[in-house]
Amino acid sequence: MCEKRCVVAFADASRQYLWPVALPAEATIADAIEAARRQVQGIDVPWDSAPVGIFGEPRSRADRPADGDRIELYRPLRDDPRARRRAHSARRSKATE
Repeated sequence: MCEKRCVVAFADASRQYLWPVALPAEATIADAIEAARRQVQGIDVPWDSAPVGIFGEPRSRADRPADGDRIELYRPLRDDPRARRRAHSARRSKATE
């Protein structure tokens, strides 16, 4: 049976976590996440609810990663970056009036 090796990644506000996993060739992203979950204790990771992707591109948990892929669990952003930029720009324009 052929095997593929991937890395499951998650970052909280202070640290990035990387868990290498070895998977059967037909494994899905969900399988990789479950394999990483078995390695972890004491870290609050949203295993079941977080959106996922491979190298920054959103994917379904049913997709199959390739050998060497970095599977990422995304956490929600505290602020919408566009809204933050608009607010900053509005503050700057008021300051120069």
